Amino acid sequence: MAATTAAMADTRPRRHIAVIPCRWGASRFPGKPLARLGDKPLLWHVHQRCMEAERLDGAVVATDDERIEAACRELGIECIHTGGHLTGTDRVAEVAERLPAEAYINVQGDEPFISPTAIDDMVNALEYLSSDTLAVNAYTELADVSAVLDHNVVKVVVARGEALMFSRQPIPYPKGERPTYLRQLGLYGFTGSALRRFRQLQQGPLERAEGVEMLRFVEHGHTVRMIPVADNGLAVDTPEDLARAEILLSQ
Repeated sequence: MAATTAAMADTRPRRHIAVIPCRWGASRFPGKPLARLGDKPLLWHVHQRCMEAERLDGAVVATDDERIEAACRELGIECIHTGGHLTGTDRVAEVAERLPAEAYINVQGDEPFISPTAIDDMVNALEYLSSDTLAVNAYTELADVSAVLDHNVVKVVVARGEALMFSRQPIPYPKGERPTYLRQLGLYGFTGSALRRFRQLQQGPLERAEGVEMLRFVEHGHTVRMIPVADNGLAVDTPEDLARAEILLSQ
């Protein structure tokens, strides 16, 4: 039933909507969206952070998996059943074709502690985009050396407020002096036209090598505006991350 609307999908026009792309088959952590964090699935925590943001007109989970869809129905979370996609942003782009809104905030389904204030910061940034900028992406400074070396943590190099490069390796290389390392958050903002453009673009060699979808815009010469936000959360990429998230949740 790919590309059909799931129960609970609300098609009323909205200004700003969060879309949480979720898939079952993550190579490092299959079934991750439904992994239990505390007494709720991981995706519930992400949705809850979105509902706490002040500038959103709702949040919807986007998935091609019936198990995730059924869990959303049980939890009372709005859900759209999509087709299969290469990346979460491709999935968000399909949702944008079916749910009218002025702007879409892609909140990755593995960010259970994402700051609602950071989500609002993304909405604010979208309202002041220049015509040549297709996306905004949040980032924060990395102080933990182990996170800098962790290939699950995507690093970004920023100049003049724009993304120059994303990598899972520590960038820039500290040949002369120790640089400030920046973590790309799984928090993106787009207009509907930008998402249509994203789906028209082919994956380039950098995106395919790094597995970082914002490289698609960078490789094709489009601007990705980087927005610094305050966020001390933890992305859950592996079962070990989930164990650390349990400790953080208890605190």
